[in-house]
Amino acid sequence: MKLGIVGLPNVGKSTLFNAITKAGAESANYPFCTIEPNVGVVSVPDERLDKLAEMYNPEKYTPAVIEFVDIAGLVKGASKGEGLGNKFLSNIREVDAICHVVRCFDDPDVVHVDGSADPARDIGVIELELILSDMEIMEKRIERTQKMMKGGDKSFAAELAVYEKVYAALEAEKPARLVELDEEERQFMKEVQLISMKPVLYCANIAEDDIKNPDIPYVNVVKDIAAKSGSEVVVISAKIEDELGQLDPEDREMFLEDLGIDSAGLDKMIKASYKLLGLISYLTAGPQEVRAWTIKEGTKAPQAAGKIHTDFERGFIRAEVVAYDDLVSCGSMTAAKEKGLVRSEGKEYVMKDGDVVLFRFNV
Repeated sequence: MKLGIVGLPNVGKSTLFNAITKAGAESANYPFCTIEPNVGVVSVPDERLDKLAEMYNPEKYTPAVIEFVDIAGLVKGASKGEGLGNKFLSNIREVDAICHVVRCFDDPDVVHVDGSADPARDIGVIELELILSDMEIMEKRIERTQKMMKGGDKSFAAELAVYEKVYAALEAEKPARLVELDEEERQFMKEVQLISMKPVLYCANIAEDDIKNPDIPYVNVVKDIAAKSGSEVVVISAKIEDELGQLDPEDREMFLEDLGIDSAGLDKMIKASYKLLGLISYLTAGPQEVRAWTIKEGTKAPQAAGKIHTDFERGFIRAEVVAYDDLVSCGSMTAAKEKGLVRSEGKEYVMKDGDVVLFRFNV
């Protein structure tokens, strides 16, 4: 999974990126300090995997990972090339989802590109630039499809109708993800990499002092906007995340406890991202390796097996499955089998989050 971190300059994007990836991306109090996109890969925290590692003491421990891409601050006019906008917009097209950092604090010492914090305005600026960029893509696609139809091939009529429908929504300043499309229409749009079609996770970046009581007007504005588009929201303090990133696990727990919060912003971001993209994890465990595998919710057993190796899918026989909670309560796979908790599932089995699986295959 690849998440693109976007937002106006100086909203805390690079500070947040540094904190969650410990990658040391340049962060400074002036616009456009990020020119090339910084990329960091982080492990997905999963207590279930930790527990399985205790049970099996494996040679290898492999958590799921998320790739974060820190994309330089977008500004008004980015779709027309302002602030190197076109280059930055092309970077966003490559991600699975957008993590939109919104400044929800006032600080005269941290320059705001528009002079002051205003979440609704700031979100609107970014959203409009993404829409304008998508309109250019759709204009070219419509023009090309119309030329094909002029050649006498009427099979493109349905395709053109979908493109015009999406373009009309964009023209009305409505992001493509809010356009109602049936399955056939979605197939036409799969080839078109529209940024505003991507799901959005809003990160409301608050001041350190607000972390114990984050229910502030700025945050509520972000939540209202997200609710209208079916997006997710996490409330974080990039500065606190930066401090957490420099601590060892034990000190981090104490710091969180002192702050009166139950989990770090990164954990909240990852959970919200999985929910946003409809992802779950299944687990494999043994003395060689314990590992988490990320799949789409609704994935059937053979396709899940294919995540490990294409041969597993091609020669799929069955999946031996036990629920994580059942395995842990029994203490071992042998004990779980004796209690009849290990099931033999076939090709139509739909994987569940936390399934611990052994795939049987033959090629």
